[in-house]
Amino acid sequence: MKKAMVGFSLLALSFSLAACGLNDTAEKSNSDLKQPVAKNSQPEAKKGLVDAVLERPVDGDTIKVSYNGNIDTVRYLLIDTPETKKPNSCVQPYGEDASKRNKELVSGGKLQLEFDKGERRDKFGRLLAYVYVDGKSVQETLLKEGLARVAYVYEPNTKYIDQFRKDEQEAQTQKRSIWSKNGYVNTRGFKGCVKQHSTEKHK
Repeated sequence: MKKAMVGFSLLALSFSLAACGLNDTAEKSNSDLKQPVAKNSQPEAKKGLVDAVLERPVDGDTIKVSYNGNIDTVRYLLIDTPETKKPNSCVQPYGEDASKRNKELVSGGKLQLEFDKGERRDKFGRLLAYVYVDGKSVQETLLKEGLARVAYVYEPNTKYIDQFRKDEQEAQTQKRSIWSKNGYVNTRGFKGCVKQHSTEKHK
């Protein structure tokens, strides 16, 4: 009788241990399912960018590039810098600063363009694009440094308008460059001259 009792106890103990083992396995499996999925540490590449080769900078918001087998003039979307080469216009304060800074930005790395949803060319035949060097927005840099204003906002080419306005506001609050002169920036552009007008053709 004692042997039977001992055997029964051992059998019961075996079932109990097996059940615990199953529970541990189930809990481990559930725990594994709850673990966060590892994210790619590399930033996702910006979609829609196309490569271009710089031919030469023109001014603060315009460059000439080799793109798609042609030499094209690219006018930066959503920004405007003080004039340096506009026909029948003078050279404006900070215009040469913007041109110099733009040259620095576009001459130092991989140049890429991004088009928006609307027209790709303006009435002068210039390409309208967002410009990047090594993945960094040239437009944003010019806005943040107070060398450009948000302008020429035409739907549907307005993908980054909210961000650009934030960049502009940052520079305005800090009174950087064009924002350091009261009344210099207005809804039509910039007021004032530092040199007589240029006779060169439009940008």
